[in-house]
Amino acid sequence: MCGIVGYIGKNKAVNILLDGLKKLEYRGYDSAGIALYNDSDQKIIKSVGRIKNLEEKLNLSSLEKYKKGIAHTRWATHGAVTEENAHPHKVGSITLVHNGIIENADILREDLKEKGYQFKSDTDTEVVAALLDFNLEDDFLNTIEKTIKMLKGSYALGIITDQDKDYIYVVKKDSPLVIGINDEEKFFASDITAINTYTNHFIFLDDGEIAKINEKEVKIYQHLIEKNKDINTIDIDLESKNKNGYAHYMLKEINEEPIVLEKTLKPYLENIELLPNISDYSVIHIVACGSAMYAGMVAKYILEEKTNTEVIVDVASEYRYKNINYNRKTLVILISQSGETADTIAAMRFAKLKKQHTLAIVNVKTSTIAREADEVLFIEAGEEIAVATTKAYLLQVALLSLLCLKLAYDKKIITEITPYLNEFKILPKLVKEVIDKDSDYQKIAQEVYQKNNSFFIGRKIDYSYCLEGSLKLKEVSYIHSEAYQAGELKHGTISLIEKDMPVFGIITDHDIYEKTLSNIIEVESRGAKTIIITTDKLKTNRNLEIIVKDVSIYTQGILIVPTLQLISYYVALLRGCDIDKPRNLAKSVTVE
Repeated sequence: MCGIVGYIGKNKAVNILLDGLKKLEYRGYDSAGIALYNDSDQKIIKSVGRIKNLEEKLNLSSLEKYKKGIAHTRWATHGAVTEENAHPHKVGSITLVHNGIIENADILREDLKEKGYQFKSDTDTEVVAALLDFNLEDDFLNTIEKTIKMLKGSYALGIITDQDKDYIYVVKKDSPLVIGINDEEKFFASDITAINTYTNHFIFLDDGEIAKINEKEVKIYQHLIEKNKDINTIDIDLESKNKNGYAHYMLKEINEEPIVLEKTLKPYLENIELLPNISDYSVIHIVACGSAMYAGMVAKYILEEKTNTEVIVDVASEYRYKNINYNRKTLVILISQSGETADTIAAMRFAKLKKQHTLAIVNVKTSTIAREADEVLFIEAGEEIAVATTKAYLLQVALLSLLCLKLAYDKKIITEITPYLNEFKILPKLVKEVIDKDSDYQKIAQEVYQKNNSFFIGRKIDYSYCLEGSLKLKEVSYIHSEAYQAGELKHGTISLIEKDMPVFGIITDHDIYEKTLSNIIEVESRGAKTIIITTDKLKTNRNLEIIVKDVSIYTQGILIVPTLQLISYYVALLRGCDIDKPRNLAKSVTVE
């Protein structure tokens, strides 16, 4: 969830490291730090808060001589947000940065205390530094190999040792790490975007691999044996880093949805057979976290209603701890924007260990999930900078919905697919029309932003939209919100309804329109302020109502999604929140 970056070469390390940290800001963090080296000197500078706070502590002109360094943005897991707990950490001759969580850190800490080590921080990272120092051998590769055998958990480590200052060492397990290569300089980072300004040549480390890096070469070892690794040439569009005149990345990315939607769907709409035929599977498991899981919930409703397929949606963090009875007809679908979500990676590996076929839906083509899944479908969101996902979630829903349509066709439940494909083809235009109803969302935001609690209610597939709408409002505006099946609210929770409490009602299902509306009337009679999101065929003519075009179940959700995102955006704007970097959140959750 935090980010790491390192550099060794002929240029000013501090400038490159700061630039890398700034590019990692979107991942979420609460403190930052840098360690700089030259032949005879080291400096470690740390601060809490934003990277600008770290910059203010740096005397850049005095740091020009340092050509090597490691840096870190921290998202607190062990210990409070303090300078002592910020990375890098130095113990004895070891300085390191760490992305991940060491699960046996407390046991190791007590053992090291008995051996005479004293700790300045509460972090698991300082324990790793102390353990490396305790295990120190003449050959530092042996030191790392011995140490990582003692660690339980996940880690991407960037390490500098005083006994071998000409090199930076990196090693990883269950946490992403990439090495960048130029002729006379080398880089490493937890995210390719931190270093893609400087090179388009990359090596992706696999678990257990150790890299020994100086400005001239990169050597890769596994179990102390040197091995060859492919160098990947990857060109990345840097334009997405610009806000293009929008006040926030979140707003920019919502407005990009029609463009990326067309880009993602176009190949499949031209040839639907590019999507896999999954009709042989009797059971589908959809495994994901957060918004990606809610995209899976949309697919569950469509698959069960339109394809007669049994679907189980599971939170990735719980999946591999369940007693799952697989059969040879089970497909496991993994959904992750980054492709580096730690819990989803672990769930994928669990399924593969059980000999189950895995199909991944991801955005990042170089990611761990993209490389390891049996089959991959890519969304074309480009880079998403705002922590709260918008365009990536919409594309997950769209691609899953198209896959559902393909399955219904392959199973001959529908015999004519063209009308539905035509509906998908006009989606970018319809989404643009939804986004352009700016004044409607601002009007609703004015009614909501001063409240502290809210509900989202809906039935059947509408409930899955409620889950994401509620999450988005929580994420960016900090308003407490819960999503409920509309009929369940009166079984206890309706006691929380107060005068003028916002209750969002989503109604797109014609068959149960009256039932959902009756639930909305129930909360209105108890003083709630209701906001309806519905279609032009089901409109209720209430004062606070967002209306979208009535389309099929395969495409309806794709029109509902932007309304929820824009309401949340404008509520957060009125509340003065840090919209692109909400407190306590990280873009890519790379720890369990």
